[in-house]
Amino acid sequence: MEAIILAGGFGTRLKSVVDDIPKSMALVNGHPFLEYLLNYLTGQGIHKVIFSVGYKNEQIRDYFKDHYKGMQICYAIEDEPLGTGGGIKNAFMQVDGDLAYTMNGDSLFRLDFSAMHKLHTTSVADITIALRYFTETDRYGTVKIDDNRKITGFIEKIEGLGGGYINGGVYLINRSFFEKQDFPQKFSIEKDCFEKFCKEARIFGYLSRGYFLDIGIPEDYQKAQDDFKRFED
Repeated sequence: MEAIILAGGFGTRLKSVVDDIPKSMALVNGHPFLEYLLNYLTGQGIHKVIFSVGYKNEQIRDYFKDHYKGMQICYAIEDEPLGTGGGIKNAFMQVDGDLAYTMNGDSLFRLDFSAMHKLHTTSVADITIALRYFTETDRYGTVKIDDNRKITGFIEKIEGLGGGYINGGVYLINRSFFEKQDFPQKFSIEKDCFEKFCKEARIFGYLSRGYFLDIGIPEDYQKAQDDFKRFED
């Protein structure tokens, strides 16, 4: 199995605690955040990772080089920001197979990849999105699904939204879906793909209550310092 990791973020909201490095390289107990993510992927059967990188990408390339714990590491370098969708589409050029897991390099969602793959296959899905239930979804917005777990819509993040399933930032995407659509070079996977095509395409939700943390804000970055001690080798 192969995975694309979006690791080109600037970390604007983390500037007060992390500066001059890609957000995904922010240190958690002395180790880059990406190291925890890769350690998890090794246990999920991922044998190849393509980093979608831009801002200060040499720091990621110098640290991980071309192999990590038996995984092949490749880099899809953006000369200018392509958005989440453009970054994934660009990285797919280095994917060998017909589908790939895709995830954000600044969040950790510990779910069962094989179970997600099974749902994707049995649902004959174009895309499967990992969903996590939160009692408070103000920061994320929510995802609407029907009884068959097909995604039917997205609700914008608004104050007081209450509980619901959020987009956990881990996707299983068929290469053919990108080839069938006329996407521009630069686009958002969330807005220009998921929200635009959820009615007509076969986009399903895989529900998981696994551990989830996004270090995009200083409070959660500090939370990782304690939480991630349980994930250290």
